[in-house]
Amino acid sequence: MNTITGKPVCGGIAFGKLELIKNETSCVQRIRVNDTKKETERFEAALLTAKKELDDLYKKALLEVGEENAMIFDIHQMMLNDVDFLDSIKSNITNQKLNAESAVAMTADNFAQMFSSMDDSYMQARASDVKDISERLISILSNKKSTSVTSGGNVIIGALDLAPSQTVQLDKSKILAFITEEGSNNSHTSILARTMNIPAIIGAKGILDDSFNGCDVIADGYSGKIYINPDMSTVLKMQEKKLKSEEKMLLLSKLKGVKPVTKDGKEILLYANIGSEDDLVSVYENDAMGVGLFRSEFIYLERKNYPTEDEQFSVYKNVAQKALGKRVIIRTLDIGADKQVDYFDMPEEENPAMGVRAIRICLARPLVFKTQLRALLRASAYGKIAIMFPMITSVGEIKKIKEILEEEKDDLRKDSIPFNEDIEIGIMIETPAAAIISDLLAKEVDFFSIGTNDLTQYTLAIDRQNDAANAFCDVHHTAILRLIKTTVENAHKNKIWAGICGELAADLNLTETFLAMGVDELSVSPSLILPLKQKILDVNISKIKDDILQSLY
Repeated sequence: MNTITGKPVCGGIAFGKLELIKNETSCVQRIRVNDTKKETERFEAALLTAKKELDDLYKKALLEVGEENAMIFDIHQMMLNDVDFLDSIKSNITNQKLNAESAVAMTADNFAQMFSSMDDSYMQARASDVKDISERLISILSNKKSTSVTSGGNVIIGALDLAPSQTVQLDKSKILAFITEEGSNNSHTSILARTMNIPAIIGAKGILDDSFNGCDVIADGYSGKIYINPDMSTVLKMQEKKLKSEEKMLLLSKLKGVKPVTKDGKEILLYANIGSEDDLVSVYENDAMGVGLFRSEFIYLERKNYPTEDEQFSVYKNVAQKALGKRVIIRTLDIGADKQVDYFDMPEEENPAMGVRAIRICLARPLVFKTQLRALLRASAYGKIAIMFPMITSVGEIKKIKEILEEEKDDLRKDSIPFNEDIEIGIMIETPAAAIISDLLAKEVDFFSIGTNDLTQYTLAIDRQNDAANAFCDVHHTAILRLIKTTVENAHKNKIWAGICGELAADLNLTETFLAMGVDELSVSPSLILPLKQKILDVNISKIKDDILQSLY
């Protein structure tokens, strides 16, 4: 038996045969051409074919894995429209008299190296996208059929990493788990695995050993361990672990319809974090009481130009109506830092996490902000929408926001367009500054939602995108917990509610602490709602409150 340990990105245990997928890059022959005009035309014809293929893949992915996950093919099409990328290829053809295949390969290598050398993990992941689209172009130019990943039976996939075009062509009904040597939490393999809710492990060095192909394998998506040709003792142990996991999920499913109330009678609002209206299906399946965070930035990220008021209104209206009276908290545009949108044409910043992002962009570009606010207000006539503003650090920012919001309300009244006059507004507490002055901020809004991802980053001075700094990131740090406690206390003193929508909301090791602090709402990924509900039902706050709060000081 061989054992390999990687990093788990989606829980679950799978038993099956290992099918290794090794991407063979096209062997490109460097040829000198005399007729550069004809060669350029050949490249442009291949470019049109590639765009058509990507459009077909986008439509297929849209049906199978939803809009958010299909967006990568839209991004690939944008790359094929990138002026710098295309000019470089054409320059290699015209000036160096290279054949189109070689011109594409050379440009792709340069761009992939550029992305790989960036500090931002999201941008590093784009290097594989460049390789994917270049392989597509070269295959078309070489008259080779695009390779797709297929399987004859239920298997565990092993790969270096999988390109988006490969993952979308997989017969997902036959895949038991994903294992890759490379990849990250942001890789397409990880995203697809979480969407499909199947075990996935990344960083499993050595899994591509040819001798492992076709072997019996157990993939433990909880621990990250992979057992190749497991002995009977390991098989029995893992079967028992899988059975207990399935029994636990079956028991949790029986909690649907049960209110999340602690043993001493405190009801907690248990909401879901989502990124698109398609995710509302998971909200219902997992019995969420509402949506605690709708990430509106995806509306911007998946487009090539600013979404219009009507385009945004259509999305918000659909979400409001499909929520069937449940509260939907929509966060206004939160781009910047690791979320960049090309058409915003933002100046490059040395430290974007500390720069112009989220509400700062909105206040600096009031026309963009007003368009979104007007769309949100119009949609509020169709359901229980609340608006939440990210990255607030001062009372002045809130007053300016409210002033702009009132202007849009006045315009709608003048145009006799209906909206909810009593629409709730809230803010995210994501910085130490906001937490410290939360007593002042609470007087201006209806609720707080604590974004623990950024609050942790700014409190500990650790870039959350920097994997090398992870060892120093203590998400249970007393300073973070004290800031959360202060925020909740100040919210309640001013008679507003306070929730948590960051990753820590799903940390079952902190649930008792949050409830002892008096947190009113927890908003997590839909699949984590039922385990969290079970935890809430098991807690008696009155018995633990004093001890927990004293431990913070």
